[in-house]
Amino acid sequence: MRDGGVAAPGAGAVFRETAAEPRTQSVPLAHVSLELGHLYMEDFEAGPGRLREHFARVRPWADAVRAAAVGGRRPRISTCFLIDDYFTRFSSPAELIPVLLAEAGDAGLTIDYLARESGCAVADGIAVAEAVAHRLVESPPAGSDGSRPPAGESGWLANGERGPDTGTLEAMAQVPSWTPPTETAARRHSVFVDVEMWDDRDNRRTWSCPFLAAVWQLARLGLLRHHGEAVLRPRAWPDGETFPRRWDDLPPLVQLNASAAPFSAYRTASVLPSRFLPVEHAVRVILDQVDADRGALRQVAERSAREGLAVPDEIADRASYVFYTGP
Repeated sequence: MRDGGVAAPGAGAVFRETAAEPRTQSVPLAHVSLELGHLYMEDFEAGPGRLREHFARVRPWADAVRAAAVGGRRPRISTCFLIDDYFTRFSSPAELIPVLLAEAGDAGLTIDYLARESGCAVADGIAVAEAVAHRLVESPPAGSDGSRPPAGESGWLANGERGPDTGTLEAMAQVPSWTPPTETAARRHSVFVDVEMWDDRDNRRTWSCPFLAAVWQLARLGLLRHHGEAVLRPRAWPDGETFPRRWDDLPPLVQLNASAAPFSAYRTASVLPSRFLPVEHAVRVILDQVDADRGALRQVAERSAREGLAVPDEIADRASYVFYTGP
């Protein structure tokens, strides 16, 4: 876009660029995005009873999240559910989703938004996971000699300084003394985590569950952008319309409840089986080292301030969890 500058009499027209940077598209925000489940195909394969047990365990915690949200005011809370169609494919949307919604409804729960995990890798032709990977801001630990490749090459990301990599020692070489890994900002003792974010085999990259879950959190927090445009936007699914036979024919993110609060929110809460605890720990490690879109972060900060809501500066601290024991 150009506009004309002021010119002296007889002088030629003067033009200057007025768009210095891409405009960041805003997204509507709820107070809390409440995740009612993130199950794998083996959970669905176990039958409706597994889903029934899951939602029975989720219901009291979902009620607690609603009761605690934004005390003293009417909270905007949306619910979501993530289905793994990335690592395995089982059944079809037409067969599985009606059973899922029925079991949730029988437990007194409503799923507002349904997402496919493959949409956290590629959505509407946009390589979402790859774009997030390019935003990693890993800093080499002090004293690093460059022998270990950076996270963008290795696919591994740590929350601190790894122990020394001795490599292959030559015969009679002096064995270096062992040094333990250390966690950044540890509280006296370290809990060191080294996360595999992807692997490359047969000329194909496969994103790890923790990395896709980190993308999922960024989407729920309204922080994903592609050239300023919001990605993983929900598409309305008409009430009563039959779901497709193929997973690829289902949009990456569908809105099932027309009256739902916005999909993205200032904070997220997830009620998950306890087996997800190590995965979500890894998610926090990744979120701590992602340089999220500055325009999106600024929009969240300005809007939360207008609503009088305190939102943590650190992205990872905007996510909360309940882990229940069981299958």
